[in-house]
Amino acid sequence: MRVAVISAHTCPLAALGGKETGGMNVYVRETCRGLSHRGVEVDVFTRSQDPDIPRVVSLAPGVRVFHVPAGPETPYDKYLMMDHMPDFVRGILEARSGPYDLIHSHYWISGAAALELRRHWAVPLVHMYHTLGFIKNRVARGREERERSVRLRWEGEMARRADALVAPHPLERAQLVWNYDAPPHRVKVIPCGVDLSLFRPIDREAARARLGLDERPWLLFVGRLEPIKGLDTLLKAMALVKGRTGGGSKGPALIVIGGERGQSSQRGMEREIRREVASLGLEDRVFLVGARPQEELPLFYCASEACILPSRYESFGMVALEAMACGTPVIASRVGGLSYAVRDGETGLLIPEGDSRALADAIVMLSAHRQMARRLGAQASCWAQNFGWSTVVEAILMLYLELQGVGNGESSPEKALNSTLARELGL
Repeated sequence: MRVAVISAHTCPLAALGGKETGGMNVYVRETCRGLSHRGVEVDVFTRSQDPDIPRVVSLAPGVRVFHVPAGPETPYDKYLMMDHMPDFVRGILEARSGPYDLIHSHYWISGAAALELRRHWAVPLVHMYHTLGFIKNRVARGREERERSVRLRWEGEMARRADALVAPHPLERAQLVWNYDAPPHRVKVIPCGVDLSLFRPIDREAARARLGLDERPWLLFVGRLEPIKGLDTLLKAMALVKGRTGGGSKGPALIVIGGERGQSSQRGMEREIRREVASLGLEDRVFLVGARPQEELPLFYCASEACILPSRYESFGMVALEAMACGTPVIASRVGGLSYAVRDGETGLLIPEGDSRALADAIVMLSAHRQMARRLGAQASCWAQNFGWSTVVEAILMLYLELQGVGNGESSPEKALNSTLARELGL
């Protein structure tokens, strides 16, 4: 089988932590690698953002990444991609790398290209949203955070016209049906995954020693530096924690991983965060360390008492899986996929979104009761074993085969995943 993967506005080879990089990059990279291990040939098409990068790069045996010129070969606002969509589609067609048996697109911009490519190639189309525009608009706190109508229109088009949609949890499946009129039988629930060979428990003291951290309780935030991630709530919570635990150097401290050099929006957000840290008197409690390679993240997770995800919205929350796989409990907002990835009171704690006081309570509790934190961490590690990439990729492959006319109905891996989710989540 040969599959064309469309990841138009972000490249799976890009470093994580920037405005347009994150969980989707990991998802595309790991699923493509997993598919190649099962004998599937995969070509990934993404917009070229650097003319000095080779046009075709090998991601893994049987997986190629095509950097397709479409407008200026530099980072630019994702909405401008729609102006250059004809060039992007034309560049894919001119690559003459097919024929393909199936198209799998990621994010709404890729979906717009994929619909046109399906018209040319006459093959099934699978689409995954990763985030939903209308949900982001519901939690937006200003006009500048709102998604534009063109995104909502294309998301609706994909819901109605794609041959299959992948939702990472049952709530998103329902949202697609309710809000975008997606045919229920076309929406398959397949959770996101985690690299269990990379993200695994490491002795906490050894991890702290390697990072040069002292003995105080360390907390961790990993994610893009943008308002929807809820860092404002977390900083206010840290100020409350400092007030309750005293101003000494032994109280809980926070490491913030995120941001990317060369992206003005991320630099601006980082400056804003540093100003807020200073205004709250948290220079001795909050430390911004920039982006870090994924291979380093297990050390940070394992050195931490808890990973904090105060997001206003998360489609799934792959950072939560990574932390839990390392045996680190998660304190997260009770929103979107985090409500499914984190089991409240068993693998971490869920709090109301935007409630800095409740977040501070949870931080103080876990910091003061380390035995409880260790118990939650051990259970988190066990729970994360259900989300290995091999299981996720197997479900995706079964969906592909079903669309090719091989197999009958819901795949057994998908059944296993869905029944496990339904049972564990009380659905």
